[in-house]
Amino acid sequence: MRQINIIFGHQKQMSFKNKNVFYNFHLHLKNFVISCTNMDGINEKFLKPYDPKDVESRIYSKWEKGGFFKPEKNLAEQDNRPTFCITIAPPNITGNLHMGHALENTTSDILTRWHRMRGFETLWLPGTDHAGIATQNAVEKNLKKKGLTRHNLGKDKFLEEIWKWKDEYGNIILDQLKKIGCSLDWSRTRFTMDDDYQEAVKTAFLHYQEKGLIYQGERVINWCIKDQTALSDLEIEYTEEETSMWFIKYPLKGGGFIVVATTRPETMLGDTAVAVNPEDVRYKKLIGQEVVLPITERNISIIADDKVDKDFGTGAVKVTPAHSIIDSEIAERHNLTFLKIIDEFGKIIGVNNEFNGSKIKEVREKVLAKLTTAGLLVKEEKIAHNIGKCYRCGGIVEPILSKQWFIKMAPLAEKAISAIETKEVIYYPEKWGRVALDWLKNSRDWCISRQIWWGHKIPVPDSNDVFDTWFSSALWPFAALGWPKKTADFEKFYPTQTITSARDIIHIWISRMIFSGLEFTKQKPFNKVIIHATVLTKDGKRMSKSLGTGIDPLELIEKYGADALRFGLIYQAMGGQDIRFSEDHIAMGKKFCNKLWNISRFVLTKTGGKIRNNDIENLNISDNSQEKEILSKLEKCRENTEKSIERSDFGEAAHLLYDFVWKDFADKFIEYSKDNDSPETKETLAFCLANILKILHPFIPFITEEIWSLAQDDERMLIVEGWPKGKIKK
Repeated sequence: MRQINIIFGHQKQMSFKNKNVFYNFHLHLKNFVISCTNMDGINEKFLKPYDPKDVESRIYSKWEKGGFFKPEKNLAEQDNRPTFCITIAPPNITGNLHMGHALENTTSDILTRWHRMRGFETLWLPGTDHAGIATQNAVEKNLKKKGLTRHNLGKDKFLEEIWKWKDEYGNIILDQLKKIGCSLDWSRTRFTMDDDYQEAVKTAFLHYQEKGLIYQGERVINWCIKDQTALSDLEIEYTEEETSMWFIKYPLKGGGFIVVATTRPETMLGDTAVAVNPEDVRYKKLIGQEVVLPITERNISIIADDKVDKDFGTGAVKVTPAHSIIDSEIAERHNLTFLKIIDEFGKIIGVNNEFNGSKIKEVREKVLAKLTTAGLLVKEEKIAHNIGKCYRCGGIVEPILSKQWFIKMAPLAEKAISAIETKEVIYYPEKWGRVALDWLKNSRDWCISRQIWWGHKIPVPDSNDVFDTWFSSALWPFAALGWPKKTADFEKFYPTQTITSARDIIHIWISRMIFSGLEFTKQKPFNKVIIHATVLTKDGKRMSKSLGTGIDPLELIEKYGADALRFGLIYQAMGGQDIRFSEDHIAMGKKFCNKLWNISRFVLTKTGGKIRNNDIENLNISDNSQEKEILSKLEKCRENTEKSIERSDFGEAAHLLYDFVWKDFADKFIEYSKDNDSPETKETLAFCLANILKILHPFIPFITEEIWSLAQDDERMLIVEGWPKGKIKK
């Protein structure tokens, strides 16, 4: 005698003691009808509710130990297979899994598993990024707890501390990806500071240098005062803050004045011109005249430049070439002088003793006081203004004149522009391709040098700089496969097919990978770019661990299971729209998994514990039958799921699968089959379940693999089963 626990559709539970008998209660016309089904042949695990905690780690271990993530698995059985390769967007070695990672890597895993089942020699390549500034910040914070700084240790010992950090924490996020079920080939894991990867970075620099695309020069760059390093335009995050716009009289040398509007009055100490739009009728007569710059008493000219916005402020702007990237471009067009008045520590220099050595904020107050005393401050208006901050440390970014290494972008951008415009590289959703083109067509030369200690050293004598992290990341799709060597993996899997990414690194990473691949390998690095949705809070705000609005995917896995997390996330990813995350969808994913478990248990009680694994064309089903109808719907579901995956509409695919499994198969056909024990009904049940498991596997791999293993006589795992194919006989 054994106790059998029965789970009902409405989640109520009842217990019975009876050997080999399963009591299936269902409500029929408000009366309970009891049917008894023989349980011989069915695995007794089906007598219990589905428990992901009992399944997921065990199944993942079987996949990993069996080598199923390797592209070579079962290669001898299918020679000359097509290849499919996707590289991970390498997470930082400082990172922990967040909801964006969960969505991005679930998307990649769906593609990987789908191609693997379709017979492709499939490689999803894992790895991590050294993340120069982020990692240096993390280690410095760790040292601070011990009362140390990197300067106390010195460069060599500090780098030793970073390598210790990497060894201890660097693979945490990769281990967390295993919890989600990601089927990456871990034996090929790469790191952007591996010796051979460092060789790839050096090769790329020397190539650019030989082509004359690298130069060192003094230009206005973005400078992080806290980290003491240059940043690119794309490494700045802008936050809207309340500030002021000040309206200041600049006296004309011949009498009168012109009013200039600015949000940074302190930088007027470095002004070398006032600019107006040549079409602005208010100022046409003043173009070419001189003004006396307040406080410094220098004479500067009024110039005309068509980049000046007539509607900003008064339409007259101060030009401070050494402390504004836009102003520096105006200055280059008009051959203006560059006066550096702010140093790398955010202090005033080169003006006079009254201001020198003072911090910017202090100087602003002094300048405003002097302007007020002189009667030159017209008014102050409160405005909302975007303030640039370092994307890693959150420190204030100051535009300053600095000697740095640059890459000429124009010839490289042209390569990427051509690839996107000719559809060699296609973006999903399509709008992101237009966004990429807009940036590429207006991109400035790329500042690639950083003044930090952790990273790839620029291979130039006497240079203490390292490369921008994104310089090495731009080589990822081919350097991770062994370039510049012609390794077996590079020869077989490059170019890759797809990359998935968040929209915030379209320019900083995706565009740079495209032109880098074309420049160094003469081939596009991938042909499809999938920009996934951003996962926001329920009220539409950005998720942030520091702000307390972040949600830990691992906590959701603990509560609901990995399959529930995957399905619930993908189900919400519709039409490229951002996701306002609701835990209700993860709970729905769990209910769907439970439904699949109960469906499978019912089918197996009907079919003697086994499912039929063959092509649809081999079934012998009569025309105009319920069986024929459900098989037709199954095939339509498969076809439409494939189309949705092909166009990267994974949310639509999840909806198709949910509706077919729950509504068509469970609510209709299974209800019909309860009173029908014909051979063709049983055969159809067995066939449908086998193919449902296959089609669902890329989306919810753990539960489908578990059910498959419990309903098969052999040891072949679902992860390498063939994708359903074939047509129904007419």
